[in-house]
Amino acid sequence: MKTYVAPDQRPNTDTVVAIGSFDGVHLGHQALLAQLKAKAREYRVPSVVYTFDPPTKVLTKGVEYLSTLPEKAELMALHGIDEMVAVPFTREFAARDKSAFLDDLRLLRPRAVVVGEDFYFGKARAGSAADLRDVTADVVVVPIHGLSGEDIKSTRVREYLRAGEVGAAARLLGRPYAAQGVVVRGDQLGRTIGYPTANVRVPEGKALPLGVYAVRVQNDKGQVWGGMANIGTRPTVGGAERRFEVNIFDFEGDLYGEELTVEFVQRLRGEQKFDGLDALKAQLAADAQAARAALG
Repeated sequence: MKTYVAPDQRPNTDTVVAIGSFDGVHLGHQALLAQLKAKAREYRVPSVVYTFDPPTKVLTKGVEYLSTLPEKAELMALHGIDEMVAVPFTREFAARDKSAFLDDLRLLRPRAVVVGEDFYFGKARAGSAADLRDVTADVVVVPIHGLSGEDIKSTRVREYLRAGEVGAAARLLGRPYAAQGVVVRGDQLGRTIGYPTANVRVPEGKALPLGVYAVRVQNDKGQVWGGMANIGTRPTVGGAERRFEVNIFDFEGDLYGEELTVEFVQRLRGEQKFDGLDALKAQLAADAQAARAALG
């Protein structure tokens, strides 16, 4: 999939465009992408996602994001999107008049535009789907999708993650929630008690569920392992900063510098403070057994 950071970077050809933050690329977003691809087939032009980095609510409301830009790009490619324009979303960009956004959109030469029913743009959210008809007559407005009576929205996914309910988050995403990060050196305490961990550093602002989880881990070579992850401050050893540590089952080797993708399968428990390392080690043994059972 081709990616750009401005509309004027792509070739001067016709397209069909979907616009939105697409944070998490959840089931509702996937329904919108299906409409995008259908319109692209109808007009026989490339499908283009016009999105924002970071997602708009990260800047305007200070929320954590569900997808880094590389994660979003991977998901778009998996869903068969041809191109992505990910414009830097700054306060200056957000403060532009709606006419400036429409001028940018015209550079993509859209035969059709696909948006969600809650899409607004420009300063003070003054622009709506009706304004998009100044660019093209074919504007598709996709209603908010629901599942079992619940609206499928990125906000709801974040709420589930804050509560540690990764199964409920996965239900709205259509897949397990995942985080990508690079393995960096930690204090290597885990290996002294028989549970060595990969200390995974994710980009700042990435939403992570606190607690202990059964996880699946994949490296950039496509190798997959089961494991268990702890996200928290490690109160038993007097930790202060949040860490993302993964114990990978049946693995021996060095992962420093490698990028891992960690999928959250099931919550095992919240983070606890134990009386000492022996008590912690006993709990980790129970966690490992529970995680292997959860992973099947």
